[in-house]
Amino acid sequence: MTTYQASDRYAARKTHGGGGGVGYMILAVFLGLAVAILAIVSVVLVKEADDARDEAAIAAGTTDQSAHQAESNVSLPLQSFAGTTGENAEELALAHEATSAVLPPVPAGELVKVHMTLKDMVVEIAPGVRYNTWAFDGHGAPGPVVHVREGQMVEMTLTNGGAIPHSIDFHAARIAPNIAFKDVAPGESFTFRFRANDPGVYMYHCGTKPVLAHIANGMYGAIIVQPKEGMPAADNEYVLVGSEWYLNGDGVSEPASLDMNKARTRLADWVTFNGYANQYVTHPLTADPGETTRFWVVAAGPTNNVNFHVVGTIFDRAWVNSDLKSPPQRGVQTVVVPAGGGAVFDVKVDDVGLYPFVSHAFADVDLGQVGLLKVGNPKGGSTH
Repeated sequence: MTTYQASDRYAARKTHGGGGGVGYMILAVFLGLAVAILAIVSVVLVKEADDARDEAAIAAGTTDQSAHQAESNVSLPLQSFAGTTGENAEELALAHEATSAVLPPVPAGELVKVHMTLKDMVVEIAPGVRYNTWAFDGHGAPGPVVHVREGQMVEMTLTNGGAIPHSIDFHAARIAPNIAFKDVAPGESFTFRFRANDPGVYMYHCGTKPVLAHIANGMYGAIIVQPKEGMPAADNEYVLVGSEWYLNGDGVSEPASLDMNKARTRLADWVTFNGYANQYVTHPLTADPGETTRFWVVAAGPTNNVNFHVVGTIFDRAWVNSDLKSPPQRGVQTVVVPAGGGAVFDVKVDDVGLYPFVSHAFADVDLGQVGLLKVGNPKGGSTH
């Protein structure tokens, strides 16, 4: 209908004088310029997409042209391996040694030396599901918890035992990233220092391009800076690092690796606390009735937030956005911990029972981001 009306108006102009011909020529020139601009934009966008794929190929340690072509031909929807586990998943989950969530002590002295050696290693991320990680400290994912006191000097030494360049970026540091967070080549080491002057719970991660790939491959962890004046007393303190995994296979028949298309489109296969799906359901964290339990929570992503909530109770104190200098919020039900952010939560539970802790984005619960706080010696199981 629009095309017909435009043609009709042009015919009327031709009938009533010669100005219509000039107008048509101007319109034709304008349309030609628009087509040329669109063509240029398309070329630029294709080049940007090719560059992104090349970065991913470099990060994966391959620049094979056939692999590049295969990736470029992938179309949505992508295949999800969510929920696919080994046949004896329940037995494997029980046999799995859960990652310790207990907050380690602050080292004594003014200088805290941290040395991590990067290592390419296969880890289990769900029962019978293996994944090729790039790991901090040969530790799997997440890397080890760094716990310091406000004002201490942190000396970080990074040794690259992997196959490609890596780096480490501390969100707790005020330092020039081009100097401290630079790439370290395979086989080399690099040391830098920063003073931990900002109390809070922070993320650290590899900052080498493409950062999406390096974080998604397990290169993240938590650094906790205790306020020098201390925190309110807590009986139990646990560290939870949320993250998601994007698999190019089910990880059961052979170890999976990163699917960058899934990572870009946020199609996670597994979402976890401390790197392994549901591990604190099979192996709950514990407390006694009447005790205060403190959760130090980091959302490592690379993309998802952690919408932290403990079922059956309310946060007595919540230090949001890693702000330990301001008074905590009280009586809070759920707090969004943004990707790359952190927060601290206190809960005092008086009654015996099983209290699930989750990201209240329940799609992530279904993919493994759930655990249990076991208070006392309850009977039965959880409904969540």
